[in-house]
Amino acid sequence: MEDYNRILDDILHTVNSVDTPGNVASYIPELAKIDPFKFGVSLQFVNGETYNAGDYDERFSIQSISKVFTLSMAIQCIGDKVWDRVDVEPSGDPFNSLVQLEHEEGIPRNPFINSGAIVICDILLSELENPKDDYLQFMHDLQGSDKIQYNEEVFKSEKSMGYRNVAMANFIKSFKNIHNKPEDVLDFYFYTCSLDMSCVELAWCFQLFAQHGKCAPDGTLFLEPNQIKRINALMLTCGFYDESGEFAFRVGLPGKSGVGGGIAAVLPGEFSIAVWSPKLNEKGNSAKGMHALELFTTHTEKSIF
Repeated sequence: MEDYNRILDDILHTVNSVDTPGNVASYIPELAKIDPFKFGVSLQFVNGETYNAGDYDERFSIQSISKVFTLSMAIQCIGDKVWDRVDVEPSGDPFNSLVQLEHEEGIPRNPFINSGAIVICDILLSELENPKDDYLQFMHDLQGSDKIQYNEEVFKSEKSMGYRNVAMANFIKSFKNIHNKPEDVLDFYFYTCSLDMSCVELAWCFQLFAQHGKCAPDGTLFLEPNQIKRINALMLTCGFYDESGEFAFRVGLPGKSGVGGGIAAVLPGEFSIAVWSPKLNEKGNSAKGMHALELFTTHTEKSIF
């Protein structure tokens, strides 16, 4: 029987004893204010066992981790028609690149790069009556409480510097793969990225992908198992931008990162885990977070491989 409290404490000590290179996401002014030395982790098994270490209950901006949840909502709304609007291939380019959109006529490579997530938000804008409120309610339903909220300061900060995303939305619009006003789509997109969550809350919401579509205290089925299978496959191949292969190689779990320093990952049928450390490597992923998850799967031998 593994002593997970000891394992997480050992990981905390190990990652904090190393002077990990990297920087916080200073191109979003509000995120530049975060203490770069924070580190938290929450491990939650499908049987309800939970283990935590470090700053696990401090909320942070989940940023691109939100893309997994907006994709889940879009699949709830229109099912496999989602894949008419976004592809399922790794991009091999940075998350905010416009390069491939020209050659691929406005169809983003996958829903986890910025262009793909913007198209997903356009879908939700067309399908939902009150997208901003409905998205927050979806997160509340997953969490089983109404504590998760948007961070208005992060939203304003991100919107003020979102020039590349503005260009991207208008460029996709020129190929008719954005159906709503680009400014409305971008407002919603920036809001989805501005959610504040703790490692505990994030790991709990990722039970959706560990429990084959079930989540919430009463085990509500949000998505069908075959739909979750596809989302997990995309997280493994595309969840870490142009470092997805490296994460699969080192950690061996489906997961998703965000430039707020968070990473959430799952071993389907067994557990979800969320880590947070704001210092990012050159690819935009949490340096300590990747190290911590590599230590965890190496020690426990719990990965999909």
